[in-house]
Amino acid sequence: MVKFDNLPADAPTAPAPDAQAHGAGGTDYNILIVGQSGRLQFEAVIFAASLFANSPSTTRLFVAEPQPGNLWSNNPTMTDPVRQVLRELGATILPFEARHFGQSYPYGNKIEALFALPEGEPFVFFDTDTLILDSLTRVPFDFERPGASLRVEGTWPKLELYGPGYTEIWSSLYDRFGLDFDASLDLSQPDEYWRRYLYFNAGYFFYKCPHLFGQRFLDYALSIRDDPPRALECQVMDPWLDQVALPLVIQSFGGGREVLPAGLLDGEVSCHYRVLPMLYARETDRVVEVLEQVTAPQRIKKVLKACEPVKRMVYQGRGAKVRAMFDRNNLPRREQAIRNRIKREGFWMR
Repeated sequence: MVKFDNLPADAPTAPAPDAQAHGAGGTDYNILIVGQSGRLQFEAVIFAASLFANSPSTTRLFVAEPQPGNLWSNNPTMTDPVRQVLRELGATILPFEARHFGQSYPYGNKIEALFALPEGEPFVFFDTDTLILDSLTRVPFDFERPGASLRVEGTWPKLELYGPGYTEIWSSLYDRFGLDFDASLDLSQPDEYWRRYLYFNAGYFFYKCPHLFGQRFLDYALSIRDDPPRALECQVMDPWLDQVALPLVIQSFGGGREVLPAGLLDGEVSCHYRVLPMLYARETDRVVEVLEQVTAPQRIKKVLKACEPVKRMVYQGRGAKVRAMFDRNNLPRREQAIRNRIKREGFWMR
C-alpha cells in the first residue's frame, strides 16, 4: 500500500478562518475541488461563485492546488488574480504535491488532493466544471455509505471482437481486490449490457474521511495502472483510470448506486456541465441563468475574461448561438452527436 506520510506542512488540521464564516447553521462537511493553471482555475472561480451564491450556508470550500515538481513540465499553480478572487469568495486554497500522476495523468489530481484535506472529516469532491444551483442542505448525504455521479455513459470498457466481455473484465477487477462482484450487479439490466455493472462518473463523490477514501483510491488506481489483470490487456486506461477504480472503492466501503435520492445532484442542486458549449446546448434554463448571474459581477468578470471560452461563450454571446441550435426536449441520445454538431458549426471551445 502506498502511503502519504509527508503531507505539505500547511495541510490543514482544522477549517481555515475565512471558510468558517460560511458554516453557521450550514452543512457539516468539507467541499473539495481542484484548481490549477489553465481552464480549471477559471472553472474553480465559477464553481465557488455559484456555491456561495446558491448555497450560502455551506461550511467550507477547499480549492486544492498542485504544486510544481518533477511530475509537471510546467507550473500547475493558479494565477494570483484567480487566487485572490477565490479567497474573496470564501474559499481556502490547499497546496498538494503530485507523487504518482501529475502531468502524465492529471485526472489523478482528484485522488492525490484528498490527502490535503483534514483527516477524519466528511467530504464531497466536485469536478470544477460544476455549477451549484441550489442549497446543498437539500442533499441527504450519508457519509458512511459513499456514492458518486450516475450521470455517465458506457465509456469503459470498450469491447474487442473475440475479446473478453463486460463480466470477465469487471469480475477480474473485483477478484483482484477481494470484492463481491455479484453484489455490485444491477440485475434489472441485461447480462453484458454496460449498465448492469457498477460504473460512475467521477464528477462528484463523497465519504466520511478523505484519507481513508484517498488511500484506497490511490492503491486501486496504481494497481490497475501498473499491473492490470489479464482481461484488461486490450483496454485503454487513459483517461478512464479514475472511473475504473472508483466503483471498486465505493463498493469496498459499502456504498453503491442508490445512496442519494435521484434528481438532486446532477439535477436540481448541481450540474456537471463539462464544457461550456455542452452547457449551452443541453442544460436547463436554470443552469444558464446561474452561469450568467454568477459570472456577471465586475470583480469576477475581470478575472474570467482571461479565459477564452468564458469570454466568447458567456460575455460575447456565442453560447446563445449554440443554444439556439438545439431543442432541449429532443436532444441527440449520444453526447458525441451534440459535440460533433457544435464542432461542424465552428462553435466548439474547451
